[in-house]
Amino acid sequence: MDIFAGDIVYSKAGRDKDKVFVVLSVLEGQYALLADGRLRRVDKPKKKKLKHLLKSGHASSYIAEKLSEGMKVTNPDLKKVLAEFLNDVDA
Repeated sequence: MDIFAGDIVYSKAGRDKDKVFVVLSVLEGQYALLADGRLRRVDKPKKKKLKHLLKSGHASSYIAEKLSEGMKVTNPDLKKVLAEFLNDVDA
């Protein structure tokens, strides 16, 4: 399973099961740092094993571009991206 920074994923396990997150980075090939801008903020991301994540099939090119250029990703950026994703899914 290939997960990259900027991907939108669902949590498959843990107390955050079925919640949506944006991948901020992938560590050591088996962990990812996740944030949603609300409960899990950019300054304190969730470290989760890749096997506990489910790809949504969507990625935020805006977030991926900011991360690749070394720019700071903010909590409002994540909230906006996830709100747009959830509106598209519900529609």
